[in-house]
Amino acid sequence: MTALIALFWRDLRRAWGSGALWLPIVFFLLVATAFPFAVGPDAPLLSRTGGGMVWVAALLAALLPIDRLVRPDKETGVLDQLAVRGFADEVVAAVKIAAHAFGFGLPLLVALLPAAALLAQDAARVEMLATGLAIAIPALASLAVLSAALTANLKGGSAIGGLLVLPLAVPLLIFGAGMLDPSGRGAVKLLGAASLLLTVIGPFAAGAALRGLRE
Repeated sequence: MTALIALFWRDLRRAWGSGALWLPIVFFLLVATAFPFAVGPDAPLLSRTGGGMVWVAALLAALLPIDRLVRPDKETGVLDQLAVRGFADEVVAAVKIAAHAFGFGLPLLVALLPAAALLAQDAARVEMLATGLAIAIPALASLAVLSAALTANLKGGSAIGGLLVLPLAVPLLIFGAGMLDPSGRGAVKLLGAASLLLTVIGPFAAGAALRGLRE
């Protein structure tokens, strides 16, 4: 248990110590600044479409650090040492998912406030966006760690990893954006169900991928 706690804090320190703490904030602000130029000065249109752009940006922010989630531990033998000490790959994957969820999720929620203001989102929509992102962050982290494990042996794995998880992330984007529709009251339940399913399956799928790295 001590080793797993140390792994969690080490991954979290590596995420924030490498500047990743600011990466979602900068990324969100860049998206929020550039998107109005593409949409134009139509405030109602920007308000309707800005929420969807926030969800797309959240997915991309989760996938940005794929290269550092698994590959460094594979190259330095950390994964082999954990396996020799008897830790199941699924448990290691779950710890990495938790660390990544905190590592990018907390800055993401902070970045939401200025980004939503730039995208003309009112207080009610900001509240719904924050709620939806909080629900979806564990699932986004699961998809990121899964893609990192699947592409750890590949050069340019981040690009390939994004293609791998995109179909799995589509329900999160659909239901998350659906929460912003006044008639989409059931979307939050569907988002919660999709996020729970991906969060539960994620450690097992990523654990199988980690085992494949050693074979």
